Parts: sequence; structure tokens; C-alpha cells
Amino acid sequence: MSEEDFSSSDSVRSAKELPYAQTFKFEGPFELERGDSLPEVTVVYETYGELNERRDNAILVCHALSGDSHVAAHDEDDDPGWWEAVVGPGKPIDTDRYFVVCPNVLGGCRGSTGPNSANPANGQPYGRDFPVVTVGDIVGVQARLVDHLGIDQLLAVVGGSLGGQMTIHWATQYPDRIAGAIAVATSPRLTSQGLAFDVIGRNAILRDPNFANGQYYGQESPTVGLAIARMLGHITYLSREAMTQKFDADRLRARHVPSEFETKFSVGSYLAYQGDRFVERFDANSYLTISMALDLFDMGETPEKLAESFAPSTCRWLVLSFSSDWLFPPFQSQQIVDALIANDKPVSYCNVQSDCGHDAFLLENEIAIYGEMMRAFLLNLEPSPPQSPHPDSVDPTESVHVLTSIFHRRHRLDYQTILELLPPDASVLDLGCGNGGLSYQLRQREHDRLMGVELDEWAILECIRRGLDVVQADLNQGLDNFADGQFDFVVLSRTLQTVTDVERVLAEMLRVGKRGIVTFPNLGFRQLRRQLAEDGRAPRVEAEEGFKWYNTPNVRFFTIADFDELCEDKGYTVHKRIALNTQQDRLIEDDPNTNADIAIAVLSR
Repeated sequence: MSEEDFSSSDSVRSAKELPYAQTFKFEGPFELERGDSLPEVTVVYETYGELNERRDNAILVCHALSGDSHVAAHDEDDDPGWWEAVVGPGKPIDTDRYFVVCPNVLGGCRGSTGPNSANPANGQPYGRDFPVVTVGDIVGVQARLVDHLGIDQLLAVVGGSLGGQMTIHWATQYPDRIAGAIAVATSPRLTSQGLAFDVIGRNAILRDPNFANGQYYGQESPTVGLAIARMLGHITYLSREAMTQKFDADRLRARHVPSEFETKFSVGSYLAYQGDRFVERFDANSYLTISMALDLFDMGETPEKLAESFAPSTCRWLVLSFSSDWLFPPFQSQQIVDALIANDKPVSYCNVQSDCGHDAFLLENEIAIYGEMMRAFLLNLEPSPPQSPHPDSVDPTESVHVLTSIFHRRHRLDYQTILELLPPDASVLDLGCGNGGLSYQLRQREHDRLMGVELDEWAILECIRRGLDVVQADLNQGLDNFADGQFDFVVLSRTLQTVTDVERVLAEMLRVGKRGIVTFPNLGFRQLRRQLAEDGRAPRVEAEEGFKWYNTPNVRFFTIADFDELCEDKGYTVHKRIALNTQQDRLIEDDPNTNADIAIAVLSR
């Protein structure tokens, strides 16, 4: 087992002093949500970058259970921080551009008031006398710190895991104080499975012979219980795929580590190493306190309760999950997104494909996707965001990732036609929005409510770069997170031929939209007929982009006549039909089934 196999999201963390840490202390009593109070509170925090004259470029970064204020290195001589991949000069949270604040949480053990702090009543460490704190209490202290720094409104609050729950609390309980929220690998409440692991971890600490009812300071500490709790935690942070990659090839060739824990298997030596290192820098009582705060966080169980809990939010949202995360599984991020959609809140969402499990948000593996989404989202929160490139100016040869629709011409006659069909004040849901070409043009007309739905994560990144709200979804699975008649228009532009469940997609778009606009390539077009009839070859729709029968995204090949028949069979009302020859840039009225390559229909149920 190599040295690299022992690397983890914990690798850069240590118990060293934090030379750039600052301290803010405020007198109490500080009232806690569960009825207790603290006579005084100290917050240790670190800052990066400069607060501008307008004081509107501040970002609060919230750490996870085992984190601290040291989110990134301050200079070449400083130790790396726990989110080195994301925070720093030129990085997604760019400290050359933003003033970044990262505080150690209330209940922590890296300087902020916690169980290892002196109780003013007796001068001794609080230990188990430290009261139960909640995410709300932690955020309340952070709000006091932000006040102290003279910041009225944060550009954004950003956090993953427990830090994501703090982000949620900020956005729903301090809605006027943040412009944007980035909630990463988090949930509206922990699953019972996740809760179970925390219960076991706390029991391991509480039953350690050296726990001494929490008053172990100055004597042997409960290192065995804390190490076991951390080992359990590491199992939940990794995915099955990550553990297979790390340990399966040499599972019986464990690296020797000086530990009292079992190290026969490579996975055992890894866990022993991680557990033993953790106890060097963390306090067992803080682990009990912070894990309990995480477990108590609960925005609601039902969709109705969640919608009610998220209703106060007024900021823009970016929600990110990771496909192999089973501690904070993607369906829980989807619950957050659904609650925001139910309230017509501006939200973008992507479930990033990753084999790294929950730890993915701390690692560089998928930084090209999730990091760049964060960068783009933050840029568009700024009072004067950088000008996004017009989507029609994008060269499709630059990246295959943006080619999620069949047509990517610099001039889109069908876009122009759709714009003419949509009233300027209409709310619009753009299904299969690709890289945001149509949505971008709609946004230029300042539609009040505009949202895109797309499956491809690279296309979602392009949309976010253009300041669009887009959520990831597979249209074939329906649009259950949208209400009946939630939008004036639902647009399905050159996407119908790529879906497998045509009937469901059409039914859903006409449920969610008062009217639907569908555009599709007409395979009855004379040129495409000729390819099959005379050349004996499969029609190559948009041949200049290289789509052939084996790599085309199309799974349906139909004509205008076929679509008319479908509408008649389903009883859909067709309010308007438009046929175009986009190669000649003209409207077709004579025999459209033969002479048009694109059809547009305005429908309703």
C-alpha cells in the first residue's frame, strides 16, 4: 500500500498553531436555541483578500464537522487549508476578487468557544457542561462576527456538508443579508442511516474508559473512542468505488503503521492511520457537540414542510451534489431544489458525476465542473457581473461538452421565431436548454421568471456562466418538482427527438405550462429523404456537425405529418404551426412536410 493510498481530505490538516487566525469576543449572555445561554463567546476566524470600498464583495465560508478557520494557505510559507482546491488567488472562490471570511464554529476546538474553553463561572474547561448548540446557534455567532466586520450584506455564503446546512440557515433565517447561497453535498436533514453512524461514533467516545464524564482535560483523553468515531466517519465519506480503487488490489498488503488498531488489511491500516492522526488535533467533546448540531438540523420531512421552510429565502441558489455520495445523497439536494422551485426561487442545481463519495467536494477530482460552477455563480452575483458571451458566438468545435442539442448554428432562425411567439412578460421553462442559447436571449428581454432544465453537466456549467438558472433533470422521468400551470410557456426546442418517452414529456410540459412550444427537425425534409432514397444512407441531421447514425443524439426520427398525427391522437390543441427552412433562412408555406427542415408548434391541452 503506497503513501498516496493514505492521502485523504484530512491529509493537510494538523494541530499546528494558526498564525493568521484572528479573534473576536463578545459579551453575553448569548441565548441558545435549546434554552441555555453562554456568558461570553469567542470566535476565531481567518480572512483572505480585501474588503472593497462598497463592502459588497464578502463571502462567508462555512466548514464541515472536522474543519476549522484555516480554509486555505495565506502565502507560500503557510500550511495548506482544508479547501485549498477552491479558495485562493485565481481559484473558484478567488481571494484576489473577494474578501473571504472563514470562522471556526461555536462548539469547535480551534479557538472558538467550545467544550475545551474555560467556563467563566469557575475557570475550568466546560467539558460536558458545555450546552447543546444547534446550527442556528452557530450561524447566530457568525452573524455577530459579520456585524463586527462591518458587513451589511454578504455576496454569498458557501459551505459543504455541515457547512451546507449553515448556508441553508443563513439563506432562510437571514434572507436580507446574503445575495447568494452555495450549498454543497448537504441536506435539509440527515438521513436515519447517516444519523446512525453519528450515534455509534458518539457512543464510542462516551464509552471510552478515559472519557471521565467529559472532564478529562489535564489527563488521559478518550483517544480510542474518538479515533473509532473518526474511522466510522471516514467510511461514510468514501464511496464504494473509491474504496475499491484504494484497497482492493492489495487488500492483504497493508502498510505498517504504529497503531493499536487492527491493521491486517490495507483498509484497516488506512482507517487506523486516519483515526490516530485525528485525535492529535481534535477534541472529543467538540466532536460530540458539533455532530449533535448536525444531527439536530431539520428543515422538514415532507415536501410541504420543506417548501414552507425555504419560503423566506430571497437570494439566488447554487445547489451541488455528488453522484456517489451516500452520506448526503443526491436525492436530498433534490429536496432542497424542489422546495425552492415550489416557491419560484432562483436556483441552479447539478448532481456532479464522481466516484469520490462525500469527500468529492473537498478534492480536486471534479473541480473542473463543481469549482467552475461556483466561480461562474459568484461572478454573476456581483453588482456588475462580467459580460457573458452571447451563446450564438460560441464555437461548437471548442468543446464537445456544449453540443447537447442537434443544432448550434451561429444564427438560429427558430430562436428568433420562438422569441416572436413569447410575450415579453411570460414566465418560461426551457426544457433541454443545452448551453442556454434560447434562455440567454430570453433573459435579455428581462422575463420575470425564467428557468432551464438540462441533463448534461457541462451544458449546465455553460448556462451558469451566462447567469441563467438551470436545474439538472432527465425529462424522461417527468417534471414532478414543478406544479400544474407553474409557467406561462414551456419550451422544448430541438429536444423531442432525443427523448425516449415522448408521450410523457409532452404530457408533462403541457401540465406545467399553460402552453407549450415544441420545435423539432423534420425528417420528411427533401434533402434528408434524398440521403436515404438515393444514397441509401441514414439521414445526417446537421451533417456539418458530424452526427452519423451511430453517434447522433436522436432516438426518434419523425416528420411534421407524424407530429400532427400525435397531437390529434392525444387531443392536443395546436394553436399555431410554423415551418422553416433554416438553410435558406425562410418561412415555408408550401408543402412544409417536404420543404421545411424545422417545425414549430404552439400547443395546449
